[in-house]
Amino acid sequence: MFEKLKQLSKDTAIYGVSTIVGRFLNFLLVPFYTNIFLPEEYGVITNIYAFIAILNIVFIYGMDSAYLRFAKDEELGNEKDIFSTPYYAVLIISLVFCSIIILFKVHIGNSLAVPYNYNYLFLMVALILFADALAAIPFIRLRIERKAKKFAAFKVINIIINVFLNLYLILKLKMGIEAVFISNLAASVITFFLLTPSILKLLNISFSTSIFKRMLKFGLPYLPAGLGSILIQVIDRPIMEHLTDLNTLGIYQANHKLGIFMMLFVSMFQYAWQPFFMQESKSEDAKRIFSKVLTYFTLAASVILIALSLFMDNIIRFEIFGKTLIGPLYWSGVTIVPVILFAYLFNGLYVVFTAGVYIKEKSIYVPLITGAGAIVNIISNFILIPLIGMMGAAVSVLSSYIVMASGLYFITQKFYNISYEKKKIALIFFFILLFGSIYYFLYYNNQLILFYKFLLLILFLVSISFFVLDKKEISFLKNKFMTRRN
Repeated sequence: MFEKLKQLSKDTAIYGVSTIVGRFLNFLLVPFYTNIFLPEEYGVITNIYAFIAILNIVFIYGMDSAYLRFAKDEELGNEKDIFSTPYYAVLIISLVFCSIIILFKVHIGNSLAVPYNYNYLFLMVALILFADALAAIPFIRLRIERKAKKFAAFKVINIIINVFLNLYLILKLKMGIEAVFISNLAASVITFFLLTPSILKLLNISFSTSIFKRMLKFGLPYLPAGLGSILIQVIDRPIMEHLTDLNTLGIYQANHKLGIFMMLFVSMFQYAWQPFFMQESKSEDAKRIFSKVLTYFTLAASVILIALSLFMDNIIRFEIFGKTLIGPLYWSGVTIVPVILFAYLFNGLYVVFTAGVYIKEKSIYVPLITGAGAIVNIISNFILIPLIGMMGAAVSVLSSYIVMASGLYFITQKFYNISYEKKKIALIFFFILLFGSIYYFLYYNNQLILFYKFLLLILFLVSISFFVLDKKEISFLKNKFMTRRN
């Protein structure tokens, strides 16, 4: 079993390299933007990208999840038909929605509080969405074929082009926020062209109605589910802008972005986890392996959560060439970061629990769960933001992910029961809440000095090692560590 878990960790690491490098390079744009643009301008960028995030789900409408599920199903059809059918389906819908965005760009701009002189940006937004939609299924194909290096290379190239053009257009050509979207469009188009040889290799002229119906039945629930999930990630921005102002929104967004470190971990795990559980689902010890995966994921994520929470205020103030990670005008929102990190940890638990949905083809439950999470998020935002400001939005995100993870756990246990290590998971969460409470007590009393931070981190690691890990697991980790040292 440990060898299979080792393979999962290896795949996670490979995908993690591209995810970490790519997201980190992209994250470098946050201090760049916040040191150049006013919070109001950054607020406009935030609102438009929230719109893009939502439309990304609509353009694909679950065909990526369906392809992941049925790509190797020989009974469904041949390899090319299984690839071509969802690809053409995404192409047609993408063309329709691109046309709608271009025709109604003024109305869309008004609804997003985008100044009239920036409405032309929605032309680029439509093209970005189109290029990204056409790249979605080819990227799934690379994951299925275990071509992690190629997947990683294309993702990193996309981000490098995006970052380079941002720097060039804004610093050299002195462009405004339009440079952000020009850079993104160029990166998306180039990525699509890089994928073109792989697309042409599998694409044929036929469109199978039977394959489409089967995929649509499995994939379509991921449309409302995806919308619910993305709403959880972005709906707090327009609500924040409505209840406060663009200045507060800009500060919140910059600090929310600091949750990227946990999001990176969850993303790289998800890239490896989905092909892994489909491959292992028929093995005799599959459920025992999946149980251990949940424990180890929670353990690793908890260490990341505590370490980053303790030292985040030091990280954001660290200067490189006279610039900090985020501009001083944004530092007031750093207290929301631990809550956002915790929220993404629960998102990771949700990802673990999706194994049962794919294996048993029970995607119909997914939109109900994500819908519940989105409703909790929206209601909570309207209640908490007027009371506690940015922290209210952060708590709302956390609440929604707790609802999603809990809901998926209870439902999947009914048709794919797994005996998880509940005692160990409970202990991990106990220590997270204990050390989190100590952190906020010291922070708000101006007593969170560097010595206490290191002390808290060490105590957390000792507590986890002593109370959660058993002797076999500690021995295994020690052997792996000594092997790597040698």
